[in-house]
Amino acid sequence: MRDVALLLREVFAADHVDEAAARLNGLLHRSGGGLRLTSHDGSTPWHPHLDVDDDAPWAAWFLASSCLAMTVLIWDHQRPPGGVCASTSCRNVYLTQGSGPPRRYCSRRCATRERVAAHRRAQA
Repeated sequence: MRDVALLLREVFAADHVDEAAARLNGLLHRSGGGLRLTSHDGSTPWHPHLDVDDDAPWAAWFLASSCLAMTVLIWDHQRPPGGVCASTSCRNVYLTQGSGPPRRYCSRRCATRERVAAHRRAQA
């Protein structure tokens, strides 16, 4: 799962929608499965899958499902699906939700921590 998270991070690290789409297309190709509907032999309601089969490993499911979600985000908003937190002490990624100014941090906590650190550096 960590390996998959690192692959997905590359999409979040893209600075431009074209770069994000190219990286995402590479991951979709790598996931190996085509879009299909499944009900897991009638045990669940019909829903989409991109992984190879219903019994694919969790990492394959996570990669395919995350790629599907990010595909919809890029398609809907025509911009990268998120970003990597700009805080030097954080490695999180975040999703861009709605309109408004571009985000730089994954949370208010990281933004405040960076603002306080910059203020303290300026005061020193």
